[in-house]
Amino acid sequence: MASLTKNTAHGAQTKKATLSGWIGSVLEYYDFFIYATAASLIFPQIFFPKGNPKMALIASLATYGVGYVARPIGAFVLGHWGDTRGRKHVLIVCMFLMGISTMAVGLLPTYQQVGILAPILLVAFRLIQGFAVAGEISGASSMILEHAPFGRRGFYASFTLQGVQAGQILAAAVFLPLAHYMNEDSFNSWGWRIPFLLSFVVIIAGYIIRREVDETPAFAQESTEGARPKAPVIEAVQENWRDMLRVVCMALMNVIPVVATIFGAAYAVQPAYGIGFSKDIYLWIPVLGNCLAILVIPYVGNLTDKIGRRPPIIVGALGSGLLSFGYLYAISIHNVPLAIVMSLLMWGVVYQGYNAVFPSFYPELFPTRTRVSAMAISQNLGTLVTAMLPALFAWVAPPGAANIPLTVGAIAFGVTIIAALAALSARETSRIRMTDLGTANAVPVEKAEYERLRQQSVANSREARVAA
Repeated sequence: MASLTKNTAHGAQTKKATLSGWIGSVLEYYDFFIYATAASLIFPQIFFPKGNPKMALIASLATYGVGYVARPIGAFVLGHWGDTRGRKHVLIVCMFLMGISTMAVGLLPTYQQVGILAPILLVAFRLIQGFAVAGEISGASSMILEHAPFGRRGFYASFTLQGVQAGQILAAAVFLPLAHYMNEDSFNSWGWRIPFLLSFVVIIAGYIIRREVDETPAFAQESTEGARPKAPVIEAVQENWRDMLRVVCMALMNVIPVVATIFGAAYAVQPAYGIGFSKDIYLWIPVLGNCLAILVIPYVGNLTDKIGRRPPIIVGALGSGLLSFGYLYAISIHNVPLAIVMSLLMWGVVYQGYNAVFPSFYPELFPTRTRVSAMAISQNLGTLVTAMLPALFAWVAPPGAANIPLTVGAIAFGVTIIAALAALSARETSRIRMTDLGTANAVPVEKAEYERLRQQSVANSREARVAA
């Protein structure tokens, strides 16, 4: 009975932490991705001069990238807080910053109203968004990982990214009816503001959910033992710089969502490219891909608990890179059904070999003392590089250029090769105990014993569900 009670209590905390990470990711990335959608579809027309459509598009996509410029700064600050004050504390801070800055974007005047001040304010609030989101994935992944039972870390941590995909669906779901039912003038003048103003839900819901979650056992133990680091960033760089470099390279996989949802949207919709997809039709492409991803992610997470973290990441990286050629080609020939099919394969299935795995693999490469800082800094440095890609794509493959799918696809595939090689060079972490994570020479649990423990964790979860 005592064992059952203990398993039930531990299972409840695991589920509560997972739910907190999932919902938090939904809300934060809803905010982040409504900006990405608007930067491709709306902002070139309302926040920049109308005389040069090409430069307006490049400038608008560059403001999207500016949010990633602030992410390394946010990673330093929020990572420090997460490792010194706790995972729960930093996640609540992230929520407030993201919600307030996103609402502010929805209240901004246009270029016609205030001139150059409009894009300046847009950039300022995008910087705050980027600062805030820098701590979300690393904090949520660390919290779930440290609550999860041994042998099931990959499964539970994958829900962090399932929440991210759900946030993208929510962002598009808000834009879709507005783009479809409103006339273009109304949508461009005030309709686009509605998704941003709805972010007040982030502030309210995020605080209610996250205040109920306990701090993780691993962090609590460090606090009890007086082992909290005073300078986790410095310690992380000194002790784990090689793994941080690997994460930087693997995080370049953000090139795939850039191709799917940022450059792909501009290429398909912006009049200068002449493709002519309607806005509401194009918005369905990432929506359907993300819907499929939500179904695939927990299965991939569970698979990594059986076969390891590295194989799915390598296959996902190379496969999605190759599929980017087909996706862009489908857009170039004005074939909506084929574009949807290629999106489902590239974004909804193959890319999840990476996307579902990194929330467990990245934090497992680092010790508890510096986990949030090391993951946040290295991941955000990698995504910073890819954030510049939409503007680069628009520059090397501008409207009127030849072989746009080949040019952009080649860059994307080259980047995914770098990510795959970084994963190949990393050590496998799935069978390393929590107390040994981040140790280069840590000895993994024997396969037979690991499988026994994993099956026991599954059985305990079932007992906890029955008891509940």
